[in-house]
Amino acid sequence: MSPSPTIVRTVPALRRAVDRLRARQATIALVPTMGALHDGHMALVALAKRRAKKVIVSIFVNPTQFAPSEDFSSYPRTWKADLGKLAAENVDLIWNPDVETMYPQGFATRITPEGPATVGLEDRFRPHFFGGVATVVGKLFAQVRPDFAIFGEKDFQQLRVVARMARDLDLGVKVIGSKTVRERDGLAMSSRNVYLSGEQRVVAAVLYRAMKQSAARLQAGYDIQAAMASGAEMITEAGFELDYFEVRDAETLAPIASVKHGPMRILVAARLGTTRLIDNIAV
Repeated sequence: MSPSPTIVRTVPALRRAVDRLRARQATIALVPTMGALHDGHMALVALAKRRAKKVIVSIFVNPTQFAPSEDFSSYPRTWKADLGKLAAENVDLIWNPDVETMYPQGFATRITPEGPATVGLEDRFRPHFFGGVATVVGKLFAQVRPDFAIFGEKDFQQLRVVARMARDLDLGVKVIGSKTVRERDGLAMSSRNVYLSGEQRVVAAVLYRAMKQSAARLQAGYDIQAAMASGAEMITEAGFELDYFEVRDAETLAPIASVKHGPMRILVAARLGTTRLIDNIAV
């Protein structure tokens, strides 16, 4: 049986633990999570282990990235199962602060990202979101002081926002994206998939098929509007309420005007019942 990782819940304890991990100049990789861990998270941990000598996983459900109408109180929390998975992966440290530790009374500082945080994708539907993400990730980077930070490509706009923030603020952290881990039918693994009914779970795979179809048409030289319209139609006909289905510049996430553009990314967000799913693929 794998030994349980060290768990710390206060900033002084974290700093002492990080100092011990830094012995002999060991490199550290941080995997920020909100818990409810699945195989996608374990892929992040595996990549972290390849990039650094020591791995720290944070588990913190961040209230500042949830709007009042969103699912903060019901967000899945599976601490015992999470601990077992991380022990099996032999992570070195779990950083598990509570809300009062991250946002003590009188907390008054926020990071407000621009650039890829203001391109009209997630920010159009969740205007609060990236400010909450940037602030909590900025705190995590300051607390842990990692050499590397591993984020999943499933939240692609978030990945671009965090990478831009780390560069702009000279935080000394190399942000690395890890490929999306998918179910056998293509659905991206997500903690929110547990909200889907059995019937909805079958329908949810349409998102991936629609992206693949539109990507193939773009690669074949179809007009952008026509290629994307076909995928959007597939998604809505399956019963989704579509927020966006767009192809963007893979680095800046700016809109593109031609299929001759450089690296591109198709990004989608859609609701199936009360569950909102996001995904993306490279073109």
